Amino acid sequence: MRDINKIIVHCSATKENQAFFADDIRRWHKARGFSDIGYHFVINLDGVIEYGRDLNLAGAHCKGHNEGSIGICYIGGLDKDGEPMDTRTDEQVDSLTMLICTLKRLHCNAAVHSHNDFSNKACPSFDATAEYRWA
Repeated sequence: MRDINKIIVHCSATKENQAFFADDIRRWHKARGFSDIGYHFVINLDGVIEYGRDLNLAGAHCKGHNEGSIGICYIGGLDKDGEPMDTRTDEQVDSLTMLICTLKRLHCNAAVHSHNDFSNKACPSFDATAEYRWA
C-alpha cells in the first residue's frame, strides 16, 4: 500500500444536475493521454461511490501531489451558466463525508484538502479543507 498523507477533493467541472459517471471521466482522461481515470473515487449525483484508479497506484489528479494522495471527485461543480458553484446534492455530501471518514480510519495521518489548495483553480467549488478540518 502507498503511504497516503493527503485526501484531495475535486469536482468534475460539469454543470449542476448533469449526470456523468466514472467511465465518462475515464474516457475524458484517456483522451488527454492519461493511462486511466485520474481519480481514485467518483461520487455520482445520487451519492453512489464509484471506484476509479486502483488505490495502489498514484493518481493523476493534482500535479506534484499524486504520489502520496487519494483523489476524490464529485460530479458537478458548475452552475447552469458554467460558473463555479457548490452543486453537491445531499446524497453527495453524505457519501463524501462517509468516504472521507473511512479513508481517515485507514490513513489516519492524511489531511483533507481542496484541489485549489495546490492549484489556481476553483475546484472543487467549495472549501473542502475547512469543511473537513475535523476529519
